[in-house]
Amino acid sequence: MTTTRICAPQSLGRVLILGLGKSGQAAARYCADLLGSRVSELYVAAGAPNEAAQAFARELEASGAKVAFGDEALELFASSAPFSLCIVSPGISQFSDLYQRALALCDEMMSEVEFAWRESASDSVWIAISGTNGKTTVTSLVAHILQVAGFRASAVGNIGDTCLDAVAAKQTDIYVAEVSSYQLASTIRFAPRVAVLLGITPDHLIWHGSYEVYQAAKFKLFEHLKDTPNAFAILDATNDIVRGRVRMLRKLNDEDRGFSYVPVGTSCGYHSDMRAKCGSENAAYVSADGTLTVAIDGVEHELLSAADLQILGEHNVANALMAASAVLALGVDTATVARGLASFAPLEHRIEPCGVVRGVACYNDSKATNVDATLKALESFPGKRVTVLLGGRDKMTDLDELVSAVTKTCVCAVCYGESGQRFFEAFAHDAQSEDNSGSAFALLQAHHLQDAFECALSQALPGDVLLLSPACASFDEFSCFEERGDAFKALVSAACISSK
Repeated sequence: MTTTRICAPQSLGRVLILGLGKSGQAAARYCADLLGSRVSELYVAAGAPNEAAQAFARELEASGAKVAFGDEALELFASSAPFSLCIVSPGISQFSDLYQRALALCDEMMSEVEFAWRESASDSVWIAISGTNGKTTVTSLVAHILQVAGFRASAVGNIGDTCLDAVAAKQTDIYVAEVSSYQLASTIRFAPRVAVLLGITPDHLIWHGSYEVYQAAKFKLFEHLKDTPNAFAILDATNDIVRGRVRMLRKLNDEDRGFSYVPVGTSCGYHSDMRAKCGSENAAYVSADGTLTVAIDGVEHELLSAADLQILGEHNVANALMAASAVLALGVDTATVARGLASFAPLEHRIEPCGVVRGVACYNDSKATNVDATLKALESFPGKRVTVLLGGRDKMTDLDELVSAVTKTCVCAVCYGESGQRFFEAFAHDAQSEDNSGSAFALLQAHHLQDAFECALSQALPGDVLLLSPACASFDEFSCFEERGDAFKALVSAACISSK
């Protein structure tokens, strides 16, 4: 399973850290520990000052680093000698003036993910997972299966510890990294052993500048994959954008491509086998009897029935296929993979069951911060009467598909928050339409999450599902989707107590 990479350079030279968020702090701590040995000088352009950042800066300065806050920090650090290396925080767009000014001062500029990969032990294994939605579930699931198999595997990156903190701790042999388009945009030679790409749909367009640039950042996951021996790519072939890359890979011979790949599903969905449809060598799919099946290198692994998964929804069947393909590519045996899939419980804030109020089952899907994620959540309750809460900080994406899906699958939608009025107006012309059961679809509006919850609960009947799946960011009312989900669960808990 192990791979060998070129060792990290003995000298890192003059290092610049751009930004002091979570990954910036990890990079600064790591490099500060190397001052006087592999790092000759350390500079930190810390961004906007706040109490926590200033306290951290004082610690860095005590170790010999130079720290400056504000827009002019780079100019304070500029000298005749360029920086050998800049590690840039993912929140700083590659098209920003700050990024471009730093780029002009540095020999190399990279994300913390790339730096951590370079600094990790040469025989460690990396699995990188990206895509618009589902990254955290697949990352957690892969790490869980590997841990069930007895490996020292850690979920890192956008989930849990930063990649670099995990590398510094030296407690991990297999790094299962959730990587964002922000992080991938600033990779240079990043080449994991297994690269997993979930579906790509429009998101983060302001940061990247266009949908095309966003896609290009995601596809950097495969750019240097052939540099790692025995590498695999796992791709969601039900997604139009990703399936286009599958077609490109299929046209290449093995030598030119330099790595193997597993398409998951086909244009017909996850119940379709790419071997039968297009002659692919490998494939992952749900068989006719509902069994999750992965075929790799001529071996067909029949895992378990989709009905035996604890995580709900067709999208989670897909997540399970992606995760299973990744670990099977590393050589984990079929029985262990099946056991790991069956024992994996739903993650917090991702269609998370959080209580039953007067017979109404409540689910927290606060992580659904875009339309595509909400569409997937709506597919998770076939045959149920669903009331959905929609709202928050508007991403200004098109709502036609959401309106259509909600009016077909739900009995009620409550629009709330900053986006509430635009969502309400998008639904308004369908407010009196009939759903498939023949009962009237109700369209309601509320100011805040608490109002929306109380409004929805007053409409719901025993046996119904009440689903928070907002299709929006949380920043109008909350600091993050986790805070929003916790607030929703607190509302459910209080309602459970008061209804007894």
